[in-house]
Amino acid sequence: MKKKSKSSSGIEKSRKTRALALGSVMAFIIAISPYFFYLYESFPQDQVWETFFITFKTSYYSSLYMAAWNVMNKFVPLMLLIIWFFTCKHWWYHVILIPISMYIFQLVSTLNDDIRYVDEFEIYYIIPVMMIVIPIVYLIRLKLFDKLVHGIDLDRIDKELKEYQDKERDLYNETNS
Repeated sequence: MKKKSKSSSGIEKSRKTRALALGSVMAFIIAISPYFFYLYESFPQDQVWETFFITFKTSYYSSLYMAAWNVMNKFVPLMLLIIWFFTCKHWWYHVILIPISMYIFQLVSTLNDDIRYVDEFEIYYIIPVMMIVIPIVYLIRLKLFDKLVHGIDLDRIDKELKEYQDKERDLYNETNS
């Protein structure tokens, strides 16, 4: 049995501390997500809001309050989905990219005041994302299903085929020499 050196033990402790800190930050963000959503209540019922740093103005929405409500309706679920995507340890986590892309398109269309129909045509923009993500997830599923259910180890089969090809090549080279 190998003894751990002090430096590898220190690196492992540092890694665990960093993982704990990152997990704590993610848990805190998730816990306060309702407060992020209700930030829209701090916006006025007017179409223009002048602050010390910047002036907010909306011409599409009836008030900045309504514009902020629409933005938060898209931003908070998007934020939670992104956290889920980066922290998910399941084999199917790539599928989370589909609702992430949907919320990104909805958020962009919500922020763009010139678009007339919000939340109506995003599905057409998501189709390319789905065309990439779904086959990747399906192939991962097939590989896992073959290995776990059927007991087929494709890497082992590839290795055996390569060994067989090497033996055939060696035999062919011996007979032709």
